[in-house]
Amino acid sequence: MNSRINKQVEVRDLGLMAYKTAWDEQERLFATIVDQKLANRTCPADAQQLTPNYLLFCEHPPVYTMGTSSHAEHLLMDEARLTTELGATLFKIRRGGDVTFHGPGQLVGYPILDLDNFFTDIHHYMRLLEESIIRTLAEYGLKAGRIDGLTGVWLGQEATGGENDGPSRKICAMGVKASRWVTMHGFALNVNTDLRFFSHIVPCGIADKAVTSLALELGHDVPLDDVAERIRRHMATLFEMELVAGHPAP
Repeated sequence: MNSRINKQVEVRDLGLMAYKTAWDEQERLFATIVDQKLANRTCPADAQQLTPNYLLFCEHPPVYTMGTSSHAEHLLMDEARLTTELGATLFKIRRGGDVTFHGPGQLVGYPILDLDNFFTDIHHYMRLLEESIIRTLAEYGLKAGRIDGLTGVWLGQEATGGENDGPSRKICAMGVKASRWVTMHGFALNVNTDLRFFSHIVPCGIADKAVTSLALELGHDVPLDDVAERIRRHMATLFEMELVAGHPAP
């Protein structure tokens, strides 16, 4: 294991990008980190190389993704109809969680981090991701929180730390994969998302709770780049990262 750590995180804004293209880029960056970690094992300490970290932001065209815990019955429309009637695609992927939706107006964040550079605790990692969203929402006047036993960020009466302002509703979904302490996948924050797409699934496998967005809660659209800047700032503080500007993937 590398005896040195790298707190620098390269931030890339990928814009509107097809899900498969972004997934391939995640896999490529993930592999570069894992390969470096494996190479370091065969090197003396003074020859080991620092492992890189990345934070990708993007939007996707309409797409449904099913994680490793997904149940087929939580997809309420078959794949052919998703394509012909909704213009959406479907992917089964290796992340935690059930079925969810990504689409325009939703800010998706993919932290690809070597947790050996920060801390080796997946539970703590998930809680800090949630906290970065909670702090961001607070800047817009929304007091969000967590629900015991459920990942993601919530508004409403069951959300610990949130305001008792009506039924529980999810504003940010999370699902991650980690191998050799390297993370991929991440979070999806509904900013200006068309929430009607969620009516065709049981979001995250939770049938008795609603989905909301920042725009719905505030009554107006919010610029995604403004939200992304705030999330970056809070993640930098919580993870003690040094953020550096990167270049979009080709």
